[in-house]
Amino acid sequence: MPGKARVPRPTAERLSVYLREAARRAGAGQLKVSSREHGAAAGASDAQVRKDLAVLGSLGQPGVGYDAEGLVDAIRGVIGVHERWRAVLVGAGNIGRALASYRRLADEGFEIAAILDRAPSVVGRTVAGFEVLPMSSLPDVVRRQSIGIGVIAVPREAAQEVADALVAAGVRGILNFAPQRLEVADRVPGVDVDFRSALERLALAVSERAPEPRGRG
Repeated sequence: MPGKARVPRPTAERLSVYLREAARRAGAGQLKVSSREHGAAAGASDAQVRKDLAVLGSLGQPGVGYDAEGLVDAIRGVIGVHERWRAVLVGAGNIGRALASYRRLADEGFEIAAILDRAPSVVGRTVAGFEVLPMSSLPDVVRRQSIGIGVIAVPREAAQEVADALVAAGVRGILNFAPQRLEVADRVPGVDVDFRSALERLALAVSERAPEPRGRG
């Protein structure tokens, strides 16, 4: 049986935006969503939206738009969030605590099932309702709780070691919040969330729009 068709990353990123937009409008009682409305949300042209959504099959009707609830279900199926993903969070620092406390993750199909840390001063404490477990328990946690995703929220110097431990424990994907590129792509898919890079891109965009300084005199 042929494998699932690979969706290009730029398309996948826009599908994620379309999913949120369709879910928002469906929640507000809107039955149909147009390609123009999706394009406005994603910063894409109508033609690009139609091309992206073509990977879902023939869901849209010219002049009518896309069924909002049907689109939500179809995009969830393509992205893979039609099923619930259980995740283990490694790192109980500021970022880790914020992620663990973000309750809407469960609404989007992602469930943090356990929190681990290697610092003796942190292990045993309660974070967002979870008792922080030692790193030594990682293989057992992944196996017993059917963990699919590992989330890394540790300092840069510890990130690769944690990633290797997650791969060895059997996770299927890694979300990395540490400012360190990980060497895991040949073993499991990984996505880096680089706050610093995002801020630098924002600073560049702002500076490009800044007015030229006026001359003196």
